[in-house]
Amino acid sequence: MRSHVHGAAAVARTGFRHAMLFPTVEYALFFLLTLGIAWPLTRWLAWHNGFLLLVSYVFYGFWNWAYVPLLFGISLFAGLVAQRIQRSTQAVVRKAWLVFGVIVCLAVLVYYKYTGFLLQNLLELWRHVGKPPALQLESPLLPLGISFFVFHAISLLGDVYREKLKEPVRIPDALLYVAFFPQLIAGPILRASDFIPQLAKSPDPQAIFVNRGLMLIVIGLVKKVIISNQLAVALVDPAFAAPQALAGPDMLLAVYGYAVQIYCDFSGYTDIAIGCALLLGYRFPDNFNRPYTATDPQDFWRRWHISLSSWLRDYLYIPLGGSHGGRWFTSRNLMITMLLGGLWHGASWTFVIWGGLHGGYLMVHRLWAALPWFTRLRTSIAWRWIARLLLFHAVCAAWVFFRAPSLQQALDVFARFSVSGPLTLAGGSVVALLLLGLAGQYAPARWHDALEREFCRWSAPMRGTAFATVLFAIELLGPSGVAPFIYFQF
Repeated sequence: MRSHVHGAAAVARTGFRHAMLFPTVEYALFFLLTLGIAWPLTRWLAWHNGFLLLVSYVFYGFWNWAYVPLLFGISLFAGLVAQRIQRSTQAVVRKAWLVFGVIVCLAVLVYYKYTGFLLQNLLELWRHVGKPPALQLESPLLPLGISFFVFHAISLLGDVYREKLKEPVRIPDALLYVAFFPQLIAGPILRASDFIPQLAKSPDPQAIFVNRGLMLIVIGLVKKVIISNQLAVALVDPAFAAPQALAGPDMLLAVYGYAVQIYCDFSGYTDIAIGCALLLGYRFPDNFNRPYTATDPQDFWRRWHISLSSWLRDYLYIPLGGSHGGRWFTSRNLMITMLLGGLWHGASWTFVIWGGLHGGYLMVHRLWAALPWFTRLRTSIAWRWIARLLLFHAVCAAWVFFRAPSLQQALDVFARFSVSGPLTLAGGSVVALLLLGLAGQYAPARWHDALEREFCRWSAPMRGTAFATVLFAIELLGPSGVAPFIYFQF
């Protein structure tokens, strides 16, 4: 019998269609009902927070009720350990509780996410030194969003240990912080010190930016349903499924298309999550800031998935030593951080390579930035645009490994790169969406503010009509079916 291991991420993808996706009627009804009940309950804070916790478990259970106890257990464990850290007066005891809590949280993540990866690689290694026994191995089903809620649990422990969270940790608050449904599946990763204090008082209806929340939801839906989904269906998925069958220009545009797809997909999710939280009375941090306008790798990671990059910086890079200890130690810390950041995204060597490439980019940038002539060169406007172009292509090259399901397929994609040959996939509408996704990176922030101010001047019926009209247009322009968000698998 041939031994085989089912990859956890691959198994998990089969269950995504059962999740309550943002761009669906189910979620719209769920959110409207939640909104209608939550606001009257703000007069009774405990009932209000308890209701939000209940609907958060319903939201997660819509995918698979069997994993709600896991979410509850991780949240409860983190809350109890955080309380022990706060109550301990001796530094060594506080640190022991922190280490214990982090190890348990990471052990849960490793078990569910990396069992298949570890077993598969152990069997491959065994084949090189001997004949492995015939085994039938299966990974556990990957719980939806486990990487995000485990990182939230660790953030709670870290913020309490560093005394960034001054208030005594209450178990109900810890449960809601980890499970709050807008960020539960794909972030952004909230800091306990930023979010838990918001739970200590009822949201103020007079402080809610309703127009901003609605605009964020609409912008997120446009990014996801119109740009990301269309690029995936018409260009990216067919190209990566059979790269050998395509000419070079199609493959090049597919790689550019994936860069736009993943940005619009993930930033679209974040926009909707921030908008929903805002309508409920809570503030989430920004998670994207026009990343493809970055001029160097460090700048890119200040703009892309900001909540994750800052989390890795504060909880991994700095504890490793950060930029202290000399050039070699700084390079080592950067590479370790990015390799583990890549592995966090998925149990596959392609993700490790993706992280390693970004680690290499950061190392080279630091070496270049230390050269006097390079410092002078970076001040010129011409170099900024050259740097943007170079960095964008370096990021796109790394995205190939992120997107490809195997190393061989990633190499097949690179082998097809060429500017000669016919275009068979990339029609005019696809190219227009690709350019629209890139052009949006350069839209001045004042345009968004001006649109919001104009929207505020309209009467409530006009705003409601406009909102409904835009939603209807999104439904018409989007492809049939609802694709899950890319970051659901992480």
